[in-house]
Amino acid sequence: MKKFRIRILIVGIAATLTMFYACSKNFLEKAPLGSLDESTLATKAGVDGLLIGAYHLVSGFGGAGGGWQTAASNWVYGGVASDDAYKGSDPGDQPDIVPIETYTSNASNGYFNQKWQAVYDAVQRCNSVLRVMAKASDISDADKKRIAAEARFLRAHFHFEAKKMWNKVPYIDESITYAAGNYNVPNDKDIWPNIEADFQYAIDNLPATQTAVGRANKWAAMAYLAKVYMFEKQYAKALPLLNNVIANGTTASGKKYALVNFSDNFNAETKNSAEAVFSVQQSVNDNSNGNNGGWGDVLNFPYNGGPGGCCGFYQPSQSLVNSYKVDPITGLPLLDTWNSTDVKNDQGLKSTDPFTPETGPLDPRLDWTVGRRGLPYLDWGNHPGNDWIRDQNNGGPYAPKKNVYYKRQEGSLTDKSFWTNGVTANNYTIIRFADVLLWAAECEVEIGSLVNAMNYVNQVRSRAANPNGWVKNSSGSPAANYMVGLYLVFPDQAYARKAVRFERKLELAMEGHRHFDLVRYGTAATELNAYMAKEKQYRTYFNGKSFTAGVSEYFPIPQSQIDLSKGTLKQNPGY
Repeated sequence: MKKFRIRILIVGIAATLTMFYACSKNFLEKAPLGSLDESTLATKAGVDGLLIGAYHLVSGFGGAGGGWQTAASNWVYGGVASDDAYKGSDPGDQPDIVPIETYTSNASNGYFNQKWQAVYDAVQRCNSVLRVMAKASDISDADKKRIAAEARFLRAHFHFEAKKMWNKVPYIDESITYAAGNYNVPNDKDIWPNIEADFQYAIDNLPATQTAVGRANKWAAMAYLAKVYMFEKQYAKALPLLNNVIANGTTASGKKYALVNFSDNFNAETKNSAEAVFSVQQSVNDNSNGNNGGWGDVLNFPYNGGPGGCCGFYQPSQSLVNSYKVDPITGLPLLDTWNSTDVKNDQGLKSTDPFTPETGPLDPRLDWTVGRRGLPYLDWGNHPGNDWIRDQNNGGPYAPKKNVYYKRQEGSLTDKSFWTNGVTANNYTIIRFADVLLWAAECEVEIGSLVNAMNYVNQVRSRAANPNGWVKNSSGSPAANYMVGLYLVFPDQAYARKAVRFERKLELAMEGHRHFDLVRYGTAATELNAYMAKEKQYRTYFNGKSFTAGVSEYFPIPQSQIDLSKGTLKQNPGY
């Protein structure tokens, strides 16, 4: 689905709401030449255009969205604010990320304001679709249901983004407008029921297949509602939805959901596969000056000489790399001792210094997730180590990989008009089928069968165990000592819970989920404080830092939004 940026001011539709973001008094200095009101757009073509505009903001870029501050991948808020990754780069570049990484943020941090603006701008685009469509006379009843279902699906998605970031957030529907004067909406109610209702409407009214790639279908809505229930710990409600998706679900184009080659989930040539339940659609070289590509992840490439040309951010942590060690006999994860010793790395070494990578057994997903010295980095040759790292002392020796393009794709699946090749056509998949399987496993642990949970986990592990999907040397041999075993038994619920959660960590690392998963598990304080206690020997900026239970789970509501609401919005505890 091609995305468009709507650059017109629509009176009463995309009007800037006071509670969302401030504008300079000089924003419009010239008298308007005319107006484009809701009646003008109240046609099928006008409504379709508004819906496309709402879909565009799923990427996080456009409208009020800034770029890396608002990336759909949530690499800052879900990745750097967890044990997945360091901020990387050097300390002075994008300094607002530093307090997010070290749990010392305050409400004046500009990153939070950018994210707030982006999600609520997007909510208003969804609401514009619903308001304008109500006035249109050339749209069939069937199309009205479908369009409303897509708009409400997107509205639920954007509210979900806000809810998992800040918890105490307002729910904004199509009745909230500047003209109505009801735009100062308090954040004193739990909005989970509103999000559920929007996704349920989408399930009931979306088709099973769509005519355009990237549009939500009923199965995507079903999976997303299950995700909401997972965050609410309503496993009994989530499991039937997940079972239905697993048994019957298809992509928007009608392909049965299935696990594909692991690396195909992160390759622009194989995007929108049978594993993609709902994805951000990225495109390049389409006369948009890169604005339809993966703008939000443009910083997350090796620093020098390799792909992207910028900027050395989002570097995988040593803790994450250690998670991929396996038992040399069973090939299973080291659920309790994974972080007791480190996978061998080249910290402190120049690229010209001799180095031999780790020879112990490792889960092969490591080398599709992390760039390590001496191992193939897609088709760019072996990662050279320090030459591609901006500041090892600050960000460690590793590079991100899942967002990176292949050398053969440069100029065709990267945007030639942009200042860096880091704007790519590589989709970000918000929900993939592996997600669904592991959520189902989680539900089975909590309310169902440990055998079923183990079988779901083993489906994901069986994919990882297939040598056809491993990183290979130029000779065709495995690039490292890869080993993956299947579970034979989950002896009790506590073990099963630990195994399922650890599998999710391995499978979905560096995809922006980790912080939010730890919060919903209720283990964030324990796990992240243990992470910093060890990591501070490598990353000294963790010295004296801690994750505060009851505070750090959610980010501070931007102070500028509280001020603009004239105090209607209330701050989260502890900020």
